[in-house]
Amino acid sequence: MQLRSADFADQQPLPPRFAAGKPDGQGKATFSDNLNPQLAWTDVPDGTQSFVLVCCDGDVPSRGDDVNQPGREVPADLPRVDFFHWTLVDLPASLRAIAQGEFSRGFTAKGKPGPAAAHGARQGLNDFTGWFASDPAMAGQYFGYDGPFPPFNDSIVHRYVFTLYALPVPKLAVDGAFTGAQVRAAIAPHVLAEASLTATYTLNTRLL
Repeated sequence: MQLRSADFADQQPLPPRFAAGKPDGQGKATFSDNLNPQLAWTDVPDGTQSFVLVCCDGDVPSRGDDVNQPGREVPADLPRVDFFHWTLVDLPASLRAIAQGEFSRGFTAKGKPGPAAAHGARQGLNDFTGWFASDPAMAGQYFGYDGPFPPFNDSIVHRYVFTLYALPVPKLAVDGAFTGAQVRAAIAPHVLAEASLTATYTLNTRLL
């Protein structure tokens, strides 16, 4: 199976319009257009009954002590953890592309609705749900795609991996407000094929 995008090349920077955050011109960050990128795929294996799409950043700081603190940088050697930006399940087997901005246009305070989505698919919670949980103005359930918004002072460039999975089942065994971790566990016994694209992104002006 092959995955490609008209909006970014593998291992290359993601244009800011596909991110949740962009530089504010003063060394910090502000909200961006937050469009989901276009994705298309070919060479689908026989027996495919649905697709699952996951976007995950595995470079998120495991501790927040230095995050977004002016005059400091998050150390490169700090252990990193996963942050899910998008989980989309039950995409029909006949589908071969997702259009730019089809699932996300702009960043919505308290989160976009879900889990129902276009094409009869379902979207899970992304990890902005936990990130904003203690902020009364932003707390809510963040369904669907919300793009990169790494710390503006992180010393490493983050990698955002979009992975498409072909499954031999029409409906994935997750329910309600499911998470990226739950999706990974549910697809594990069923994957017929997978394909990935990796975009990079940073808000650190030193690295731009």
